[in-house]
Amino acid sequence: MGRRVSRRDFVKAGAAVSVAAAAQNTMAAEGPTVLVRKATPPVVIASANGHHYRNGGPRTCVEEAFARIVAGEDVLDALLAGVNIVELDPEESGVGYGGLPNADGVVQLDSCCMHGPKKQAGGVAALEGVRTPSLVAKAVMEQTDHHLLVGDGAQDFARQMGFEVEADLNTDLSRSKWLEWRRRIDPGHWLDPAKRSRAGEAASRAMVAEGLLDAESRLGTINCDSVGPKGEVCGVTTTSGLSFKIPGRVGDSPILGAGLWLDGDVGAAGSTGRGEANLYGLCSHVIVEQMRQGRGPKDAAMEALRRVKANTVEKRLLTADGRPAFGLTFYVIRRDGEYAGVTMWGKAEGREKQFSVCTENGPELLPCDALFGEAPAA
Repeated sequence: MGRRVSRRDFVKAGAAVSVAAAAQNTMAAEGPTVLVRKATPPVVIASANGHHYRNGGPRTCVEEAFARIVAGEDVLDALLAGVNIVELDPEESGVGYGGLPNADGVVQLDSCCMHGPKKQAGGVAALEGVRTPSLVAKAVMEQTDHHLLVGDGAQDFARQMGFEVEADLNTDLSRSKWLEWRRRIDPGHWLDPAKRSRAGEAASRAMVAEGLLDAESRLGTINCDSVGPKGEVCGVTTTSGLSFKIPGRVGDSPILGAGLWLDGDVGAAGSTGRGEANLYGLCSHVIVEQMRQGRGPKDAAMEALRRVKANTVEKRLLTADGRPAFGLTFYVIRRDGEYAGVTMWGKAEGREKQFSVCTENGPELLPCDALFGEAPAA
């Protein structure tokens, strides 16, 4: 027979439980928000080129990454295998081998990667001669105490790690586009910096309008992120950067918090588009923090785009009605598997802005949610 509990004992016990519950609630309020996710099929999200290129193989980036994750491979390794398809494809002129070169005709590549469970990250910038900068970024993450190596130092490190360093990563296609651009801006006249910049931009836009240059490849980049079956959040971004850029220019892609950011307890965000606009606000970090506070992927990314709009005040960067005259897209995935592709302009150059995703239902291209409708003609 159990012990009889007096009214006094009952009140004491109740008070103890109340105090413990209050303490627990206080601790929860002070600690970071953590999204608890049960084991479910993984999700892989990427920019649209993540489901455009196969480099002669059977799968696209998102398909390859998803298949490897399902097979039990480390999530970041799976994502890297996916983006390597795009980096190595000579037809994709915005990423890796055959990426559009800088103003001097030299291909310079940027990349970074993050591993949520390990809480590690690595990146490279202005790297020449290595077709897969994403793998060098991973080596920086694993083999050094640093997050970012650049220029000659990044190339020397890659060589030390056993990567093949080539003299030139141009293909006939990328070189021909660069030569056409050089002819159009006529740099032999040594125009003043402002005029030369306008001439270069005008030449690039004219080549897009004439179908000689793909609008997407002009800005380059692939971002690919995933949540694995155990809630493992990982991501990678890789690019050849802005086409015909000033040599040494580095955009947002290899910069943690800009081209890529994740928190293993919350989710991930990455970007493509105008890197300078993204860098000013470290938007990928903003998006993840917005999700930590309870916003969904779409709403978190829309908030980042509104901040970009508010911070864009230079007349040269604005449309006639005062909106940003450039593209910027975010790819966002939350730890519970919810995802979104969110963009500044829903349609540009007559094409709908899309993103790619692969789930247990297979790969697909989906329309991005947009802050504005169709971008005005350049």
